[in-house]
Amino acid sequence: MADYRLHCFGESGNSYKAALMLELSGCDWAPLWVPFFEGATRTAEWREGLNRMGEAPVLVHGQRVLTQSGVILDYLAEETGKFAGRDADEKREIWRWILFDNHKFTSYFATLRFMLAMKKMPESPVTEFLRGRVIDAYKVVEKQLTVTDWLTGDRPTIADLSLSGYVFYDEDVGLDRWAMFPAIDAWRDRLKALPGWKGPWDLMPMK
Repeated sequence: MADYRLHCFGESGNSYKAALMLELSGCDWAPLWVPFFEGATRTAEWREGLNRMGEAPVLVHGQRVLTQSGVILDYLAEETGKFAGRDADEKREIWRWILFDNHKFTSYFATLRFMLAMKKMPESPVTEFLRGRVIDAYKVVEKQLTVTDWLTGDRPTIADLSLSGYVFYDEDVGLDRWAMFPAIDAWRDRLKALPGWKGPWDLMPMK
């Protein structure tokens, strides 16, 4: 049995953050497919046994069961020593970007993608609002990446892995993201150049 087991599914960018960290860190890990669209995370078994929040990913390491991608990334950084903060100040800066990611950079895009590309919902005031929020969040990251190669400076950290969760999915959400945000696109190329990098569909199972 693998040292780390990640409950995940290929469509989930939040799962991809954890999967990519495991892969880049050279961990002995295995993906366990979650039938999310069949309602697996809404069952009593899932909520009582794995994650009461009803979400994926879930990382199992020995007796530990960890949820929330940011917590999983932080735990793996501590366990492996890879992509971690070098001191207290850098750790705080990493968490600043992870919190921004979860609140804005990932959340708005993931919701827009789910509505338009996965549920095939029509355009509405809600999707227009979300698209505007996506653009605003991407502008913040674009500005940072015109100054530094990586979000916290001169090397990749779990902050970069967190924000990378949905930048390798290319469904149409009414935005030409890479034409609009060339610094983010160049950062994507730097991520792809990391030894061991793989895309979401190479790391996680689909039905």
